[in-house]
Formats: sequence, C-alpha cells, structure tokens
Amino acid sequence: MAISKIQQPQFNPYGDDAPVRDTVSGPWAAPVARGPLSATLQLPGSKSLTNRELVLAALANGPSLLRAPLHSRDTALMIEALRALNVSIEEVAGAGEYGPDLLVTPAELEGGVSIDCGLAGTVMRFLPPLAALALGPVAFDGDEAARRRPMRTTIDALRALGVDVSDDGRGALPFSLYGTGAVAGGDLEIDASASSQFVSGLLLVAPRFVNGLTLRHTGATLPSLPHIEMTIDTLAARGVTVETPEPGVWIVPPAEIQALDVDIEPDLSNAGPFLAAALVAGGSVTITGWPAETTQVGAQMADILERMGGQVTRADGSLTVTGTGAIHGIELDEASELAPTVAAIAALADSDTVLTGIAHLRGHETDRLAALASEINGLGGDVTETDDGLVIRPAPLHGGLWHCYADHRMATAGAIVGLAVPGVELDDVATTAKTMPQFAELWTDRLGVLAAPSTPAEYS
Repeated sequence: MAISKIQQPQFNPYGDDAPVRDTVSGPWAAPVARGPLSATLQLPGSKSLTNRELVLAALANGPSLLRAPLHSRDTALMIEALRALNVSIEEVAGAGEYGPDLLVTPAELEGGVSIDCGLAGTVMRFLPPLAALALGPVAFDGDEAARRRPMRTTIDALRALGVDVSDDGRGALPFSLYGTGAVAGGDLEIDASASSQFVSGLLLVAPRFVNGLTLRHTGATLPSLPHIEMTIDTLAARGVTVETPEPGVWIVPPAEIQALDVDIEPDLSNAGPFLAAALVAGGSVTITGWPAETTQVGAQMADILERMGGQVTRADGSLTVTGTGAIHGIELDEASELAPTVAAIAALADSDTVLTGIAHLRGHETDRLAALASEINGLGGDVTETDDGLVIRPAPLHGGLWHCYADHRMATAGAIVGLAVPGVELDDVATTAKTMPQFAELWTDRLGVLAAPSTPAEYS
C-alpha cells in the first residue's frame, strides 16, 4: 500500500520553514517483538571514549594504539579532522568485531585546512582548542542542523585565551580561527550550562597550553558531570592530574600527555535500547564486556531499568536485563543522553514518569525534549514538556511515522516503542550511523525480533 499522506510533525528541528525529510522513499518498519527475547550481544566501542582518546593521542609524546575503537560517522569525522591537521592515523588489524584498531602518531599541527564537524558535538567542541595549537588558519563548519547547536562558549573561550576567531558575531558554526602554534593558557571563566563538552574540550588540550589552565564554570547549572569525570579519567591515565579544589573549578598544569595503548570500552549508552528491549518484549538481553568500573553515563541504565521493573544480574563480565512483564514509571533527574531511551520505555509504562534536569538536551542534535513529546504524542501518547524535562503519562499507543530529526537517539527511541506497538515506522533509521552503523542489523538479527511487514502503513 502506498503512503498517501505523511503527517507533518508538530516540531521541526530543521527550522520552521525547512521541509521535513523525505520519508516516502523508504521508511524503516520497526520490528515488533513476537515473543520473549533471548539475546547476547557484544557492542561497538564508546563514541565518547574513542573521540577523547583520539584527541589525547594526537597531542601525546609518542604513538598510541586504540584497540576496539568505535567506527561511526562521529569518529570518522574526528579522524579526518585530525588527519587534516597533520596527525597520522593508521588502521591496523585488531581483534575487535566491528573494525580495525587505530594507530595514532602525533606530529606538528598544521593549519590551512577546513574541518567538517558534521553533527558531532565532540568534533565541534573538542577540535577548536586543539586547532589553536596549529600554525595557520582552520575553518569549522558542519551539517545544517549543526549551525544551530550552541558554540558561543567555545568561541568566547578561545578569544579570552588570545586566539583570533572570526564568526561574524554568530556564536555558532561556521567560524574560523588562526592558530599561532601555541596558546598561553592561564585563568579562564566560561558558562558551560549548555554542554559539558565545552569544559571537556578545554581540559583535553590544556596540558599543552604554555601555562596550563585554571578553568572556572560560572553558570547556574552544569549538565553531564560524568562526561567531565570521563575526561579527567582519560587525562589521568596519560599522566595528567586535574585538580578540582571546588565544584566547577579545574586546574590543569602544563604537562606532557603520555603515549598510551588503550582498550576502548563498549558504548554503554548504545547498550541502553537493547537492554530496554527486555522490559518491553520480555525475556532477557545480555551485553558482554560490561566494565566493572566506568565513567560512562550509560552504566546508569542498569539501575534505571531495575527501577522501571526489570531484573538486572552481573556475571563473568556481562550484564543481563530480564523483563518481568511490568514497566513502571519513575522520577529521574539528570538522565542526560539516556533520556530518549527512558522516555520511550516510559511511554509504555503503567504509571507516570517525570524527567527533570535535562534542559540542555534542547541543544543536542535536535531539541530532544520537543522531539520526544511530538513523536510520542503523535502515536497517541500523553507527554508534556516542562522547562527542564518531560512528564510522560500512560496512554494507549498506535502505529504511525516516527520522525528521527537526524538524531541517532531519537531513532533508537522509536525502535523501542515499535517493539510493542505494531505499525511504527522510522523515517531515517540510517541516522543511527552517527554512533552505531550496525544498529538496524543488530536490532533485527542479533536481538532476535521478527522484522515487521515491509508494506508501509498509511498515514492520515
């Protein structure tokens, strides 16, 4: 049956006047669970760790080998950007299931290049401070949606450090800077309320500043603190100690960044949708290689899923979630990047869910709060936006088109809903390539769910 009419989403992240992506040519029918699951998966590496380690390896005092790194659009953009700046990054055979290891050999950074940030926050926030250490001009741009992501904090911080930046007053992409081969560093105040990546981007490069960096956050809130802790942990592993004399203050001394061979952990945030599937469909899902200790935000999914009705067990380096037939609503503060997964589960719960402390998600790949409310409500749900979160109430859902907004986590959220609701179709499942190019295959084949009928639904 041909699609006769596609309903316009209430929220359009591409701009009020921009067309919604063409979905007629190929929406992806989300597989519906036909019975309890029994799946064991090994997942690709962490995007957050891979891109941090790429930056540190590019600034280190010798070659570093990154074992089992993530190979995705975000990491490919980081690799190509570093290569453009004269860093050698070679693919070498490794034992990882999802691609080769990476041998990173630092060199004197060179400007005179343009950097494509795509829609990767880690590229657009981590690379400008590094590029300031190059000699010559470096231009930054990205996808159309990237031009709406907050960047003023990075631009203002570089100017305060004495770097010549040109942005025509936009405070956003595109912009350019002129590197002189060195940055003095010293004392710096920023407002990182919109993203912890502003802090991480400066901390990663700060050891190479002549005077190091004393960084102070001046905003009222600071989201995603675990991501800053991850940054500090990766620096410590390479011999750089970051002092935190008080909350919101970081002191980084000038220091050599040590070369290091690193095993990249699996991406625990990307594990969230697969583990959530056990609650939605019943049965159990096991993720192998689950670290005993980690700074990844995704590790919080174990506790969250247990609170929402699942049973969680750990054994032999694996984590298993088993569905009990119940999905309960919860109150959750600062869910960060896990919020889309939690919201999708909550749309199927038996009681209200209240998510708070996630206002910064409005500045991610899309305004995730508006997008989640629009898509769940579009399938019959009952979601209300608040200033800093969402209230999700039980409501019967029906099939329909789920818009992904070029956002990988919106796509995986739609797939979760589709496990329980027949007729859900994603307009752009390919956007999951941002952090997991194998998502559709893993979801359908490895998870063991049955593919939904290929005939698209009719929307009215």
